[in-house]
Amino acid sequence: MSFKNPANSHSTIGSMEDLDAATVEDIREFFRIYYAPNNAVVAIAGDFDQTETLSLVEKYFATIPRQPEPPPVDVSEPPGVAVTQDAFLDKLAPVPAFALGWKIPERRAPEFYALSLASHLLFEGESARLYQKLVKGEESVVQIQGGIDERRGPSGLFIVVIPKPDRDGTQIRDAIFEEIRQLATSGPSEEEMEKLRNNLFNATVRSRQSSLFRAQQLAEFALYDRDPELFNTDLQNYLNVTAEQIRESVAVYLDTEDRVLLDIVPSPHEAAPATTQEPGEPKQPTSPLPQIPAPPDESPAGTPISVAAPAPIESN
Repeated sequence: MSFKNPANSHSTIGSMEDLDAATVEDIREFFRIYYAPNNAVVAIAGDFDQTETLSLVEKYFATIPRQPEPPPVDVSEPPGVAVTQDAFLDKLAPVPAFALGWKIPERRAPEFYALSLASHLLFEGESARLYQKLVKGEESVVQIQGGIDERRGPSGLFIVVIPKPDRDGTQIRDAIFEEIRQLATSGPSEEEMEKLRNNLFNATVRSRQSSLFRAQQLAEFALYDRDPELFNTDLQNYLNVTAEQIRESVAVYLDTEDRVLLDIVPSPHEAAPATTQEPGEPKQPTSPLPQIPAPPDESPAGTPISVAAPAPIESN
């Protein structure tokens, strides 16, 4: 609903119609072009012998032939969302809900960093503005969560809300828009900025305890941004964001009528009570980089070596 360019609006893995229509030759050709060594990254992190490891990489990967470069994909996006409002009948939804979406700049753009931090202020964690207002204060919603769909081309910011059965969705949306408007008018407080900086430092330190996370981040930065050194420098990009930049970005990209509303309607026979979101468990799915998964257990042998090779993605 947000994107007009089919390369951006189309699901990365394709629709079932596309998958059902694909032939064995289609799949073989796709694999040949995109899963080639010149379109992939191998990242190795942990306690290993460099000479031995490089010899193993040479042994198992050097004989795989490179292929012609994949055709470029145009991910440019004209202004405005594609569809402003729609409804979706969800047979698996236990209760009604709604989703709001905004089109925002691509990853690594200055405004992207500012909006990532704005998303934290709005809905990340139980101290976030919308959690405090709607869950703790008005007690009008069962759950609110959100995140950023981070892409090479234009990205998306979304909020998903499950209202309480006796509450009006329009009033809840008006409360969300008013909170966004306040952030766009006054910007974050110095206390909020300090909390953002502390959370960024904490997340960075915690994430680097995991060899798997380090490998994944190195591979992602190398593949998507052609700059694995971002592993060491990207934190500073977030720390450099000012309160005024957050205010300006929210004013331009979020405090606007150019947004998407999707009403999620359950099938009547599927409706069931929802579980109230408990304080301390806001279940927010997305955070600005560095995104922190729970540190995985190291290998049983005590050699924490992780290899990450993300699937090549051209449009997202």
